[in-house]
Amino acid sequence: MARSQLKAKRKTSGGRYHPARAKKKRELVRPAAMTKLGETKTKKIRIMGGNEKMVTLSIKEVNVTDKKGKTKKTEIVDVIENSANPHLVRRNIITKGAVIETKLGKAKVTSRPGQEGAVSAVLV
Repeated sequence: MARSQLKAKRKTSGGRYHPARAKKKRELVRPAAMTKLGETKTKKIRIMGGNEKMVTLSIKEVNVTDKKGKTKKTEIVDVIENSANPHLVRRNIITKGAVIETKLGKAKVTSRPGQEGAVSAVLV
């Protein structure tokens, strides 16, 4: 069954909402990119309006910003922590909010790698 961005079918109490209409193609969700740690690979996908979006499938470099606001490009060593799902750490999957080990130290990812062509982070 197709995944959709529509309102849930069930209320928090367990009661049922009666849908006013069926799912529309524009409301469908694409599968998550699951950006991995490795050689940089990106893919262009078509989005609404005929525009294109760069989806990062795997990446090894990150733009890290320090407390002073200075940004440097550095290499990702490892994925340390992921509050979204602890199982993603074992698979070295990078998502927004993940804590990664870089050559400059630990950094928290601030960008959405599956939606953008690069990974940005802030030193922790």
